[in-house]
Amino acid sequence: MSYQEHEKTIQETLNYIEQHLKDDLPLQTLAKHAGYSRFHFHRIFKKVIKKSVVDYLRERRMTQAAKDLIHTDQRAIDIAFQYRFSSQESFTRAFKKIYDMSPARYRKLLRNVINEEETNMADHQNTPTGWIMTGDAPSDYETGLDNKIVHSGTNSAYLKSKDKKAGGFATLMQQIKSERYKGERLQFSAFVKSEDVQGSAGLWMRIDHSSGEILAFDNMMNRPITGTNGWNHFSVVLDVPVKSEVIAFGVLLQGPGHIWMDELSFKIVDESVPVTEQNTVDHLEDEPVNLNFEG
Repeated sequence: MSYQEHEKTIQETLNYIEQHLKDDLPLQTLAKHAGYSRFHFHRIFKKVIKKSVVDYLRERRMTQAAKDLIHTDQRAIDIAFQYRFSSQESFTRAFKKIYDMSPARYRKLLRNVINEEETNMADHQNTPTGWIMTGDAPSDYETGLDNKIVHSGTNSAYLKSKDKKAGGFATLMQQIKSERYKGERLQFSAFVKSEDVQGSAGLWMRIDHSSGEILAFDNMMNRPITGTNGWNHFSVVLDVPVKSEVIAFGVLLQGPGHIWMDELSFKIVDESVPVTEQNTVDHLEDEPVNLNFEG
C-alpha cells in the first residue's frame, strides 16, 4: 500500500480513537479495526504520527482528563477511572510526570489562571503570537487560543467564521526563510478538529522564489476537511528547491465553520513520503480537443 493509503487508514483509526477514548482500546482491537496485523499497524502508526499507539492513547487520555479537571466538578478518582487508569494513585503518578503537580493542585491553579484570562480578554480576541490572520475576507473571521478544546497541552488555536453568511476565506499563517530546508523534502503536519465547516478547510504550504514565483504549493483542496470531525492528523509535503527563498504555511477556512489546530510540526522526510503538491498539468489533455465546436 502507498503512504497516502496508510495515512488515510491512520486517519480513520484516529477518528475511532476519539470516539472511544473512555473505552478499552488494546492494540489488537485497533489493528483489527484498521485491517492490519498488530506489528504492521504499530509500524505504520508510528511512521505517520511519529509516536507509538500506546504513547498517543496515553497523551490523549491525559489531555482530556486534565481538561475535565478544569472544566468539570467531577472527582479526580472518577476522571481517573473514566480514562482507564486502574486507581487514583496510578493516575496521580502519571499526571505528575506530565504536569509536574498533582491533579488537585493543577485544578486549583489552572482554574484561577483561566478565570483571570477570561476576565482580561472579554470581548477581545488575540491572534496567537508569531502568527498573522489574513485572506480575502479576514473581517468575516476571528482567531485566538482555546483552553477548553485541545489535543495536547493547555491551548489550541482556532479559526472560525463570525456568522453563517461568511464568504471568501481566512488563513492563520506564518512565513519563514527556506535556507535550512533547501534541497529537502518538508512535511508540515497538524492535528485539526472541525465543526460545521460548510465550505472547506485544510493545511497549506507554499514555496516561493525571491522574485515571488511560486515553486511548489498544496492547500489540501483535493482532499479538504469538511463538516464536523474530531481531532485528526493531516499533512502537506513539498520539495524545497535550492533556488527557493521563502516558505509560507498555515491553516485556512473557506466559508462558514470553526476549526481548531494543535501540535503543528515541520519535519524533513525522505523520499518514501510522497509529495502532495497539486500539479495542474496532471489534469490537462495531451492534445487540443473540439477545435471546430462540432464534437
